Amino acid sequence: MFRTAILRSASAAARIARPAAMRAPVLRQTVTPRLAVAWKPMGIRMYSAGGALTKEEVVTRISTLLAGFDKVNDPKNINATAHFANDLGLDSLDTVEVVMAIEEEFSIEIPDKDADGIHSVEKAVEYILSQPDAQ
Repeated sequence: MFRTAILRSASAAARIARPAAMRAPVLRQTVTPRLAVAWKPMGIRMYSAGGALTKEEVVTRISTLLAGFDKVNDPKNINATAHFANDLGLDSLDTVEVVMAIEEEFSIEIPDKDADGIHSVEKAVEYILSQPDAQ
């Protein structure tokens, strides 16, 4: 808006500074005010918006995530108390991949010291429910 005002005043000053012989006949234009769009919707999460995650929702999302993980030995073993190594046959690297997938699924960052303690669906659910930023 400020830039427009400067350009208009500069062009008006340039027209006045030209000799009358060099001026071209100009029709007067009326200026119609235009509203600038100052607000655009953005994807911001407000803490007052939406409800918290429920335990059932978290268990379902983690179970779906594990069902899509190709290294799980038997998808029938996936339940709310399944241990990653004992019940699902995942080694330590697979467990790290699962924890990283959980981070992406719930849009959170799990520090290494906390990630070391997540070895089952139950522990993952407890951790996610304790995070206020989990989506």
